[in-house]
Amino acid sequence: MDKLLEVNDLHVTFKAHGGEIKAVRGVSFALNQGETLAIVGESGCGKSVTARSIMRLIPEQIGRISQGSIRLRGKELVDLPEKEIRALRGSEISMIFQDAMTSLNPTISIGEQIMEGIIRHQKVSRGEAKRQAVEILQLVGIANPESRLKQYVHQFSGGMRQRIMIAIALVCKPSILIADEPTTALDVTIQAQIIDLFKTIQRKTGVSIIIITHDLGVVAKIADRVNVMYAGKVVESGPVKDIFYNPQHPYTKGLLASMPRLDADRSIPLSPIPGTPPDLFAPPAGCAFAARCDYALEVCRNHQPAETDVHAKHQVSCWLQDPRAQKALAEMKTATGM
Repeated sequence: MDKLLEVNDLHVTFKAHGGEIKAVRGVSFALNQGETLAIVGESGCGKSVTARSIMRLIPEQIGRISQGSIRLRGKELVDLPEKEIRALRGSEISMIFQDAMTSLNPTISIGEQIMEGIIRHQKVSRGEAKRQAVEILQLVGIANPESRLKQYVHQFSGGMRQRIMIAIALVCKPSILIADEPTTALDVTIQAQIIDLFKTIQRKTGVSIIIITHDLGVVAKIADRVNVMYAGKVVESGPVKDIFYNPQHPYTKGLLASMPRLDADRSIPLSPIPGTPPDLFAPPAGCAFAARCDYALEVCRNHQPAETDVHAKHQVSCWLQDPRAQKALAEMKTATGM
């Protein structure tokens, strides 16, 4: 598959009274044409910051991309002038933010908000912009689109607002759609409809999708590949089936063990991950998950693990993949009678 987007060794920091917060620490991944990549993890692990960095939406007053590369079809975005990156937003890369109610303007009709992007990027007449606005509302499943164009945000339900956000993001036919927690504020029925809508849109338009979420149920239904993030790093990545049925990192296993599943043994209780993520003012010298990991060894606390291939498409950063660690764990289990 053709690589559409490549992120290499991305570092993002934020200024604070106590120093610099190292929010993203060496993230690398690629997005292929027509695929859906899910980025998962707890709140504060760097998912949304990574997504906003791709869009170059990190406010310069408080944050910066301190290192790394973001390439769209080979074109570097990190040092692209603001005028050029502004032209790419909407036309090449679009983003759906978490809360539709705060992202949509309550004082402007839905039609004007959709048409604004069309007129700005395509330089077409209002008549043509209206035609395209009606077309995109039909695509996202809003009935009577012509009359709906005149309405305002408060006249739509939560699910309909999310559909409008998707319409605004797609109206200029971008190559990449980034969806940041697109189903979080919705009930399960509407969540299912929105997920089905993403699948339909991708099938009809071929758009590549990056979905940011902490909901592994959403990931299972929509993703082709998954990046698991913890403390600003990708700790495991691979095809969705590998992540769900052959997880290798203790953090990934912890996330899965804390998620209700229909096929799980109901006599086994859900198991929360103990503790909290580390302070990113001063990240740990070793694996950031070591303090919460039942299998942590001395090397985990003092040295960063290298990325290891489980197989060609499945990678994990964990000392437990080292044969010496497997031997040490076996000896530990023997000594403790586990």
